[in-house]
Amino acid sequence: MSFLDKLAAKIMPPESDQDRAEARAKAQGMSHGDDWLELAIGHHRQIEAAFAQALNPATDAPGRREAVKELATVLNGHSLAEEVVLYPALVEAGNKSHATMAYEEQSMTKVQMHMLEHLDPMSQEWREKLEHIQGAVQHHIYEEESTWFPAIIEKSPAAERAMLTQRFAQEFQRYTGSAVPEPLSEPA
Repeated sequence: MSFLDKLAAKIMPPESDQDRAEARAKAQGMSHGDDWLELAIGHHRQIEAAFAQALNPATDAPGRREAVKELATVLNGHSLAEEVVLYPALVEAGNKSHATMAYEEQSMTKVQMHMLEHLDPMSQEWREKLEHIQGAVQHHIYEEESTWFPAIIEKSPAAERAMLTQRFAQEFQRYTGSAVPEPLSEPA
């Protein structure tokens, strides 16, 4: 964790697990069960499972590399779908500053994931780097589920939401080859 990250954590402590659970429940309640928001929440769950798998102490180096590969696939597919479809909708909903922040956060995550590839997956440095990425992604997900995505839902007409669902699924599929992410196996 960098000095700036440590300073930021002191000034603005990260949201709690309860805060994240409440934001997820709120977002889930705004979803229509088969829309872009439901897909995004499903991606978020898969991302969380991939982090857990990679950080599982019982996982060996090849298992960690594979878990990070799965994480990168869903993370990149999800972020690209958001960047092409949802963040422009966030701008249209009057939240340009949130969209700008979202793009920046996702770009930094991609840089950090690249840096992770150069580390020994059994080293403490690798674990700390992945935990840092996990914390940043958890905060990003919290922002999306607590305020950014509800703003899109509240300000988008039904026809627009249907188009967002179709486009979001298409963009995720373009990168991953699957419209809906496959669940990861549970960590041992």
